[in-house]
Amino acid sequence: MFKNFIASDIEGPAGRLRTLRGGQGAPLLLLHGHPQTHVMWHAVADELATLFTVVMLDLRGYGDSVRVPSDVGHHAYSKRAMALDAMAVMHHHGFSQFQVLAHDRGARVAHRLAADHPEAVQRLMLLDIAPTLAMYDHTSDAFARAYWHWFFLIQPSPLPEALIESDPVRYLHSVMGARHAGLAAFAPAALAEYERCAQIPGTAMSICEDYRASATIDLVHDRADVATGMKLPQPLRVLWAEHGAVGRCFDVLQLWHARAHDVSGARLPCGHYIAEEAPALLLAEAFQFFKP
Repeated sequence: MFKNFIASDIEGPAGRLRTLRGGQGAPLLLLHGHPQTHVMWHAVADELATLFTVVMLDLRGYGDSVRVPSDVGHHAYSKRAMALDAMAVMHHHGFSQFQVLAHDRGARVAHRLAADHPEAVQRLMLLDIAPTLAMYDHTSDAFARAYWHWFFLIQPSPLPEALIESDPVRYLHSVMGARHAGLAAFAPAALAEYERCAQIPGTAMSICEDYRASATIDLVHDRADVATGMKLPQPLRVLWAEHGAVGRCFDVLQLWHARAHDVSGARLPCGHYIAEEAPALLLAEAFQFFKP
């Protein structure tokens, strides 16, 4: 995978960040979700690189990026801090303005990146999420059952960490395999990479802190945006899965219209892992939305 990309480690605000770069044209940043790595883009990256300079990043706490010691307020894993990692990566590669394609946790980082750095983010495509604040505020029984890991991971340390560390691969399979397409959705090489990274010491802590931050400090930041009436100024395209919990439990477009000025979106006939389950559909959307 990624034979046409060059991998490098850069020094981010809190330590090493793994990045890959390939292609030519306007810069396009790809941000992955949980519990994955940049490898989730393997089915679309080469095609995107025919028109864009594609930059991929392992978020802090994931893949081969740094596992950051956390703090009582979970600030180290706030999406604001993770957005600064993304800014450091793009500046390292020489880009002050860029477009963003992001999935799941990475899409939450991308939302904060676009809100905090509107001068840098030109266009934004988010995959299978509604705004974090809205999802917590409107949690239903159906959503809590489908996204049980949201509520498991935010429990106080060290219980979730200990349970994950007892068998990281089993945890990963239980989260990813329980969705619409099961583990069959993932190429064997990609799944092996997710399994390898899940077993890196500190991963369980980082994953839990990512989610604890989303349920605490990230909500503080989101509520501040709502209180001031701040909306994303960039064109925003949201795609959600027909067979995913987000589309079943939330009015995705309505919720994003409350948080951004220029919103469009569509439901795709697949499950949560859009880039791996429906790469051709995602590429068609990306080539239509992003500006080369």
